[in-house]
Amino acid sequence: MSDTIPTDSDRILKLEEIVAHQAKTIDELSEQIAEQWRVVEQARAKLDRLTERFLSLEESSLDAPAITRPPHY
Repeated sequence: MSDTIPTDSDRILKLEEIVAHQAKTIDELSEQIAEQWRVVEQARAKLDRLTERFLSLEESSLDAPAITRPPHY
């Protein structure tokens, strides 16, 4: 094993490789975040629709007829 001192061009090449790898990782993470945001927005929209449906069902159930004696009494 020899102890060689890296040249400036070797160091620059290594730094460029690191930057390229980090840029790729950032792009992948950005895509994942965007996909997760779409999933969250879909879930939020579904929750809003279900909430509206629940509230409308709850309102219609408030109009229940008065309790009366069954006809066989």
